[in-house]
Amino acid sequence: MDQQKQVAITYLKQMIGPNAEFRQDQWEAIEVIAIQRKRALVVQATGWGKSMVYFLATKILRTQGYGLTIIISPLLSLMRNQILSAEKIGIRAKTIHSGNKEEWGDVQQAIQTDECDVLLISPERLANPEFVDVLLPAMQGKIGLLVIDEAHCISDWGHDFRPDYQRIVRILKLLPTNFPVLATTATANNRVVADIQAQLGETLTVMRGSMRRDSLRLQNLHFSNDTEKLAWLVENLPKFKGNGIIYCLTQRDTHRVADWLKHKGFNAEAYHASDEATMDRPALEEAFLNNQIDILVATVALGMGFDKPDIAFVIHYQRPGSVIAYYQQVGRAGRAIERSYGIILNSSREDNILRYFIESAFVNSPTMTELLIAIEENPGLGTRQLQPFVNARFTVLEKAIKHLELEGAIVYAKEGKSGYYRTPNPWEPNNKRIKQVTESRWDEYDEMIRYVNSTECLMQFLGKALDDETNTLCGKCANCRGKGFSNQVSLDLLSQAEEFVSSAVIILEPRKVFPPGIRLEGIPKLTEELRTEPGRALCVYGEPGLGELVRDGKYLFSIFDETLLNAAVDTITAFWQPNIQWVASIPSKKHPYLVSGFAKRLAQRLNLPYHEVLARTADAPEQKTMQNSVMQANNVANSVTSAGEVPLGACLLVDDILDSGWTMAIAGALLKQKGCSAVYPFALAISSSRS
Repeated sequence: MDQQKQVAITYLKQMIGPNAEFRQDQWEAIEVIAIQRKRALVVQATGWGKSMVYFLATKILRTQGYGLTIIISPLLSLMRNQILSAEKIGIRAKTIHSGNKEEWGDVQQAIQTDECDVLLISPERLANPEFVDVLLPAMQGKIGLLVIDEAHCISDWGHDFRPDYQRIVRILKLLPTNFPVLATTATANNRVVADIQAQLGETLTVMRGSMRRDSLRLQNLHFSNDTEKLAWLVENLPKFKGNGIIYCLTQRDTHRVADWLKHKGFNAEAYHASDEATMDRPALEEAFLNNQIDILVATVALGMGFDKPDIAFVIHYQRPGSVIAYYQQVGRAGRAIERSYGIILNSSREDNILRYFIESAFVNSPTMTELLIAIEENPGLGTRQLQPFVNARFTVLEKAIKHLELEGAIVYAKEGKSGYYRTPNPWEPNNKRIKQVTESRWDEYDEMIRYVNSTECLMQFLGKALDDETNTLCGKCANCRGKGFSNQVSLDLLSQAEEFVSSAVIILEPRKVFPPGIRLEGIPKLTEELRTEPGRALCVYGEPGLGELVRDGKYLFSIFDETLLNAAVDTITAFWQPNIQWVASIPSKKHPYLVSGFAKRLAQRLNLPYHEVLARTADAPEQKTMQNSVMQANNVANSVTSAGEVPLGACLLVDDILDSGWTMAIAGALLKQKGCSAVYPFALAISSSRS
């Protein structure tokens, strides 16, 4: 056994340097899976080196003649450094994902000729028919180790449960009980560990280490609003030595914070789970790793697995949803430096965002039933084709389909008419389980509030939440030391932040293609000639400042404040004044004079004529009640029409709150069809759901 350990240490030194030694429990974990060929769950702090365990175990197993290792991880894009280290000991790693389908044949060939040591896949691959039908059979009898990275995703008690991980559990049930499996995570309390153990087998060896991070100095600060937070960042970021991450709850906030910091001279960029056409995430990661970017302002898309050892600070612009999720995110900091900071900037604004996350975690039963009926009555449709039949957002529809597939209520068929079909299996929502998990999420929400208000040792608080039995006072957090950063900011910086927020105009990108099934009379396609120009909005509905004025004007006073009129005039004068020749507004039966009255006042201030050229033909539901593009577009197409003579010149088209963008798109197309040369959409606010 000692000889095998010495061999493993030799490999370790080849991977990370001549002075490398095993950390506590690393060799013991390798021994369990590679020597004893058993199953193990490793719960260790972020930065402990879980990837070292499975790559070294792979090397030992391969030298003994066993098959390849399959690593199932949601973090494939963030494992480049680990793969490069593994290559130093001759590990040949291949990856299969949606972006490299042209390489799948080569990967299959490498597996068949035993020239692949590690295959990395995302859990979503297990739902891909081509992978399941073609590549999995090619690996039959050629797998030596299964690794489940971020194993807390298996448990719906975990802070980041992912339905696709349930497919892994099904594969496990098909494997022999003596087949080695390694599950790893940094964020599992006793309840999550017990749930994983129940799914991976009672013989599972659980190896837990201390969750304490001695390099971290934790602190929580309280603010009244976002402008105070923005001012605090500019005042305090220069005090940190090194680069860091600022986490935000929404994509819009990543851009707002990054733009503000860039405006003030910081080298910062926004990072979130946008589509690759608008954001090159690997390039941002690489630039940050190479210190070409000082600050990444990110959503949780930059979360598990991102490994930059010298991150000096992790600041949360808003309070996270749970203490365990916070531990995972703040754990990005201080992996290889003596001092780093984890600071939460807390306010009441994030309450609504976090409550929405909890309340939308499960697809509600009526939507699931509506989807089942739609599939039964329209067999063979894909996800997008089902949108006209189910009033749910596309992301919700995807989630619902995934759950119904996993529960055997529907199946995706490739033969004949490809799409989803109802199976004979009965389906009922597990309301008891949903209720239990939702209550658990609310408990986590309350625990997070206790954390940001706690006067006890903050590291010890995190350790208790993770059921760390080695928990002691850290002596380094702001509570232990009795000092830290102040939440006071200079009045000058606060004034600058307020001006920045109020002047940060939102661009409204035009809709370019009708969703499937839309039939607008006389307009079969949303051609380039019928599209609006890029539009503008002043604010996000309900946010402090202008957003509150929009809310109050619509629902309290039935008239929009002069401050909004002045801001609208300034924006239009800055961007469009020479182009616009007349003003129109989106009609409303529910509030017939609200928007038109504002548009008339705006036209008067701009010295332009106002024309009533659009009309409502029906009392359609409010656009905010329509949950996907197809229903939103249909709702407008069936209720708005052009009315009266349309002037030929360019039009400023005014609305109060923009939800989907389809009202502007269809109204603009109607006006352009009647001869209007250009349509410039202007909204007082965008709905918070778009932010």
